[in-house]
Amino acid sequence: MDVSFPALSLKDCLKRGALVTAANWHVVLVQFVADAVFKTLLAVPIVGGVFLVVLLIGGTPGDLLTLSPSDIVPTMASVLLAQPLALLAFLIAVGLVVVGGSLLMFLVKAGTVGVLVAAERGAGAIEHPPLRLPAFRRATQFSLERFTSSAVQFFPRYTILGGWLMVIYLGSTVASLVFVFAGPEATGDWRLVAAAASMALVSWITVVNFVYLLFQIVIATDDCSVRQAIGRVVRLLRMDTRTVLLIFLATLGLVLLTTAASILATVALTFIGFVPLVGLAVLPLQLIAWIMRGLVFQFIALTALVAYVRLYRGLADAGATTGTIELRRIG
Repeated sequence: MDVSFPALSLKDCLKRGALVTAANWHVVLVQFVADAVFKTLLAVPIVGGVFLVVLLIGGTPGDLLTLSPSDIVPTMASVLLAQPLALLAFLIAVGLVVVGGSLLMFLVKAGTVGVLVAAERGAGAIEHPPLRLPAFRRATQFSLERFTSSAVQFFPRYTILGGWLMVIYLGSTVASLVFVFAGPEATGDWRLVAAAASMALVSWITVVNFVYLLFQIVIATDDCSVRQAIGRVVRLLRMDTRTVLLIFLATLGLVLLTTAASILATVALTFIGFVPLVGLAVLPLQLIAWIMRGLVFQFIALTALVAYVRLYRGLADAGATTGTIELRRIG
């Protein structure tokens, strides 16, 4: 007996992801706030490092800012390397912020993924028209109790997974720096080497984040350990590589389009700033643009997350049904 299952199209997965994410818009706000807090905390030791360098060289912050962007980082590095205690204090401050901020992000992401997995499971065929209000409400699974319980449940496993992610980040960055500093001896052009290393690092980190997201989804969907998730992620990639890659490419395309739109908006607001009186509105407009940009990016990322959850559950259900049919045939 041969049973075929309907293919999960890219359109249905993305449409379902967008509708489920919109129904649980609360997690978009939570993710945006957590990301903004993390970036703000990370900026504190960096700004402190700038003032520390200024104090060590006996100048003013304006003296450092007069340098070109390509000279600021080497100047800071050379000054801090000459003062081991100052360098150690700077690295400890950055390390504490990175570790603390990362733990916060792991906790928030655990709650977010738990809510969206439950929402996707209970949404029904929301991607198929007609879309009615009861179906939209059925997909709304956010509550403080569900979010906090999911955060507590998955946080230990997400911390272990995030720890491996940080190790990969650190190793990749060190390898890139080694390549940059060793490359000019062979090529003679450090700018070309730095550009190539940066492109390779960004591409590699993008792939790592993609696999990291799949691990988060599998852990939350199946309530399994990190070790058990390895085989399931590999199985997902092998069973429907095409749809997985299409979702990834579609998400990447949306992110690039949004980035281009935000750059154009920034340039337009810069020109508006030169207009008398009207230029006074540039600051609030820039703040609104920054908030909208952050919310859109979070919405796109969570839409992709739900699309992967839909794909993974569909393949898992198909595999389970196939296994049941085979057992019946043997019996």
